[in-house]
Amino acid sequence: MIRVPYETMRQEFIRVLHKYGIEGERAELSATLFVNASRDGIYTHGLNRFPKFIKSIRDGSVNVHAEATCEERLGMLERWDGHRGCGNLNAYACMQRAIALAHEQTIGVVALRNTNHWMRPGNYGLMAIEENCMGILWTNTVPNMPPWGGRDARLGNNPVVFALPNGDQPPVLLDVAVSMFSYGKLESYARQGKPLPVDGGLNEKQEITKDAAEILKTHQVLPIGYWKGSGLSLVLDLIAAALSGGRTTREVGTLPTETELSQVFVAVDLGRLPDGAAFQEKMRASLEDLQTSTPVDAERPVYYPGKNMMRLREENMRMGIPAEESVWETVLEL
Repeated sequence: MIRVPYETMRQEFIRVLHKYGIEGERAELSATLFVNASRDGIYTHGLNRFPKFIKSIRDGSVNVHAEATCEERLGMLERWDGHRGCGNLNAYACMQRAIALAHEQTIGVVALRNTNHWMRPGNYGLMAIEENCMGILWTNTVPNMPPWGGRDARLGNNPVVFALPNGDQPPVLLDVAVSMFSYGKLESYARQGKPLPVDGGLNEKQEITKDAAEILKTHQVLPIGYWKGSGLSLVLDLIAAALSGGRTTREVGTLPTETELSQVFVAVDLGRLPDGAAFQEKMRASLEDLQTSTPVDAERPVYYPGKNMMRLREENMRMGIPAEESVWETVLEL
């Protein structure tokens, strides 16, 4: 593992994006979204994901010149079409629009169809937080997870984000796939030859395992909460397709590659709620109470999702962003 300065990594991303036809402010924004993921410790969807993004441009899944457009306005809901453009740029535009709608009418909802992988979804939750909004967003994916009790991939591990501002304290940011581990995380553990911290899926003998490489062979990841996560994946997929007018996970699976996804972006302006300030105090009391729980491991105190992000961000900005040397070399050679 090596450390790479933030701006060095960002400029390298910009260089490569220029080579593949993404220019100007769009290249700078896309590069910033990638490097911010690694800066905040989400290495699987920052540097580690970047070579895959370039591959998706090469294989024609991503149209680097396309930009998302609003196609329908249905009350508080807008439907946008991503035209198979860059997933992170499409997601940024739609979250930005959902926030603008929330500032106008308390709640804004933008549903996006025909888009690509959005990389780190927590980036868009942070956009809502910066505007004193709660954010709720999710996506469907290619079928990459079997339903509970099944062997064949029929569901997506459909990531979902919940984001809440927390004044001058670290925000609440829950950013999770509905599988025990994302495929990016599995690939990282497999490259390093490390076991997963908890069971993550089934091997070829249909045994539950912590071996990421074995799970990548079978594509039989475990859903969070077993049957509960399986059901959650299904309804997230169907709601995203209904609101956006886009493809379901099943339909995405009929395509040659993972593309033409459906996503939902919801923002709620806390400043427009009559008791928004009072809620902030309630939330802070709840977070403080949660952290007073006696830890199982004295060396690992209880914390809420997002609590450690700012500490890790500061460390990575000061010391450089941790990078797997092989992945960084791949980017340098692009």
